[in-house]
Amino acid sequence: MMHLFRSKPFFAVLLVVFIGIYSAGADRHPLPDFSGYSDVKQKKTAFFEYMLPLVAAGNQSIIEQRGELEEMAIDADQLSFFQQRTLLQLADGYGLDTEATDNQQIIDQLLLRVAPLPPSLVLAQAAIESAWGTSRFARQGNNLFGQWCYQKGCGMVPLRRSAESRHEVASFGSVGDAVKAYLNNLNTHRAYKDLRVLRAELSSSEGGATGHQLAQTLLYYSELRQVYVDEVQAVIRINQLQGYDKL
Repeated sequence: MMHLFRSKPFFAVLLVVFIGIYSAGADRHPLPDFSGYSDVKQKKTAFFEYMLPLVAAGNQSIIEQRGELEEMAIDADQLSFFQQRTLLQLADGYGLDTEATDNQQIIDQLLLRVAPLPPSLVLAQAAIESAWGTSRFARQGNNLFGQWCYQKGCGMVPLRRSAESRHEVASFGSVGDAVKAYLNNLNTHRAYKDLRVLRAELSSSEGGATGHQLAQTLLYYSELRQVYVDEVQAVIRINQLQGYDKL
């Protein structure tokens, strides 16, 4: 078993410091060469220590957006010019159609989408999809989540792509950008509506939704379906990642 957490106060302070560092310079922090580790435990520890601040920074940005929405919800019919502009920008960024919809409806729909994801879930999927940061797509395109794109030249062509397929594996300028795109994907795509609904239902429970709970909604993230869900939950459990959800 790995022991990553030490004491909660120490780890929480360390995490705050990491968020500040990575928020200021995430784009300048390249993916380390994780293939150089011969010890599996050391490799996993290094991977999580690298990824966690990026996940925290991505979630913090979402938390700040949610705070703005909650403030708007107090009096949705009396938004200032700047609040109205921010609301429409958020709606666009989170893929909402604002036609024939009033402010309160937009805010209500956005609150279902604009919410952080449990770090354990993000870390587990990053580990699986990137082979612990060593895959070609991770090393050459900073893509640790297996995200696709559909315009020619938008990324890297999979070696085993069928002749009729047109997708590519997206490339990102930084791992931080890949994390943000992944968070937005789960918060907007129709395939993950069940995740967002379950997260909202569990938000009032102690500690909120956990990565292990939300993983059960990822049937459409992979063609492996339930086998993939089981793998994500196993990575969370075996590596004791659930502790990160409580920070």
